[in-house]
Amino acid sequence: MENSKMEDLIGGMPSWTEEANCKGADADIFFPERGASTRKAKSICRACNVQEDCLEFAIEQSEKFGIWGGLSERERRRIKRQRVQSFDIREVS
Repeated sequence: MENSKMEDLIGGMPSWTEEANCKGADADIFFPERGASTRKAKSICRACNVQEDCLEFAIEQSEKFGIWGGLSERERRRIKRQRVQSFDIREVS
């Protein structure tokens, strides 16, 4: 059986991807054209048991494209920036 685009993308990834709701899904849902809706991808992510693992992976890997863990790259970048600021504040204290 031929792998889907999403399975190709997550091949060689951490074991949690085996439980991901997106496994077997069309990657175009999670990597929409600029300006296209992300609603369907985000709804799939919200119902996923490994959403937090996925999000953490994307933040740690600085994934620049797509919906990972239910968040866009811009939303993930905001979290990463907040973490850095929080870490800097703790370092100063």
